[in-house]
Amino acid sequence: MAREKSIILPSLQRLLGGIGENIRLARLRRKLSAAQIAERAGITRNTLRSVERGDPSVMIGAYAKVMFCLGLEKDLGLIAHDDELGRKLQDANLLIKARAPKVKQSVDGGTFAQFESLLDKPLPVTGKLRRLLKTKAPWDK
Repeated sequence: MAREKSIILPSLQRLLGGIGENIRLARLRRKLSAAQIAERAGITRNTLRSVERGDPSVMIGAYAKVMFCLGLEKDLGLIAHDDELGRKLQDANLLIKARAPKVKQSVDGGTFAQFESLLDKPLPVTGKLRRLLKTKAPWDK
């Protein structure tokens, strides 16, 4: 079964290409060959070539290994370090909503406090309630 190719936006492709170019330039500044870096990183030369080209199919672990071999592993910690948009979105959700305190309401819309005084008085016994009080529950036998 053929593997589906994912679509990479041109702006993302340019960004990955720039990262790969920066890695290649860092390797050349250190006067290290591709074979040396590939061996130290534990990857093949073809994978290193793909990293330096910014190929999106290369795993991020390969980028991390190469950057570690070049002494650039601290730059990995800067990925998404200053997430300005994410912080703004987080702060927008942290707003405290001002609400009035909850008031218990009865079915007809009156508040519970209005009817609280009625609870102290005995309830009038109606016909249904009188019959229920006279009958015994099955478990009271």
